[in-house]
Amino acid sequence: MAKLVFLGRLADLAGRAEAEFGFSAPLDWLDVVQWLTDCFSEALGDAVRDPKVRVALNGVILTDRKGLELHNHDELAFLPPVSGG
Repeated sequence: MAKLVFLGRLADLAGRAEAEFGFSAPLDWLDVVQWLTDCFSEALGDAVRDPKVRVALNGVILTDRKGLELHNHDELAFLPPVSGG
C-alpha cells in the first residue's frame, strides 16, 4: 500500500488528510494524477497539477514530477503553496 498525504486546501479537496491504496505495478506521475481524478475528483487532479504545488516522495521534494515512480510502501505528499500574513 502506498500512502498519500494531502496538506492544506488539498486535504479539503480530497475530503481527508491521508489515503492508502495498493497497485500491482509502479505508477508514474500521469497515473497518479489520473487515479486522484478518478477516485477523488477532477478538482483534486487539477489542483495537484499546479506547478506551485510541491510533491514529496518519501520525504524528498521532487524537482521533476515526470520522473516519479511510485511503489507500494512509498509515501507521496502534496504540499500546496503557503499563504498567510
